[in-house]
Amino acid sequence: MKLGEIYREAIRLGIESDPRGETEVERSLEAARKELDEAKEEDKPGFDQERLVNPYGDTRILTGDEEAEIVKILAGIDIDVGELLLADRLREKGPRIDLVLSHHPEGKALAALDEVMHIQEDVLHQLGVPINVAEGLLAARIKEVHRSVLPMNHNRSVDAARLLGLPMMCVHTPADNLVTRFLTRMFDEKSPRTVGEVVKFLKEIPEYQQAVKTKAGPQIIVGSDKNRAGKVFVDMTGGTSGSEEVYSRLAQNGIGTIVGMHMPEKHRQEAEKNHVNVVIAGHLASDSIGLNLFLDQLENRGVSIVPCSGLIRVRRQ
Repeated sequence: MKLGEIYREAIRLGIESDPRGETEVERSLEAARKELDEAKEEDKPGFDQERLVNPYGDTRILTGDEEAEIVKILAGIDIDVGELLLADRLREKGPRIDLVLSHHPEGKALAALDEVMHIQEDVLHQLGVPINVAEGLLAARIKEVHRSVLPMNHNRSVDAARLLGLPMMCVHTPADNLVTRFLTRMFDEKSPRTVGEVVKFLKEIPEYQQAVKTKAGPQIIVGSDKNRAGKVFVDMTGGTSGSEEVYSRLAQNGIGTIVGMHMPEKHRQEAEKNHVNVVIAGHLASDSIGLNLFLDQLENRGVSIVPCSGLIRVRRQ
């Protein structure tokens, strides 16, 4: 596959599995086109043209030619200078690494992390929260995330990839959309009665089975295994953690159990206060499922995957 084809496949799968639905995704793309049309001439050169076709600012080709042929990918949850040096060393020792692929965003994709958080507004709306309330709840947190990225040396690893002549890209929200859909469908099918059954079903998945062995498997952090699960909400997409103020709204709208990748302590306390059970499935294992569902599509087209940096590689039909 060519690098550009891999990038476009990530976008396609992200849109296909987006919890907002394709109509709402198209509206976000149309909003970007309108923003460009209405921009001042002096602002247009700095406009990210990829926003016209890619609704996920945290998923980008960071270095490399879109026409480059990709046969072997070094793929990991986090890619930093160390992993790039590993890729360069592997090129010296044997089969050539044609692309280094990160799940978590780097470079300009990291700088745009706050942009994808608007997904959370639509997800909350689907769960019964009025859209004006959802937007109000997320507004301050989105600004906080934007400010937190400003001082980062976010292009450090991208500079290293360029110096080493390594193509590099990241696939964040599309992979998170895939794992969210995968787990939501599973819970809809299995209808767990208790929180203990939620954990039991998670532990039947190979990535979580591996995570258990490294002490990073599914855990209940609010509630108990005997608690009724109620409606299960898989909270694994939308960039990063949202506002801690959402838990009262989720409880009011019938959410009994949240299954997430991770949760800040303030959020955990709010969930507990509002009697919402919380299961932390595991960060790297959950990210691995989403990335694996994407990588399977590439392998089906002849691309070879070398896992590293926390990626628990599991192949599915």
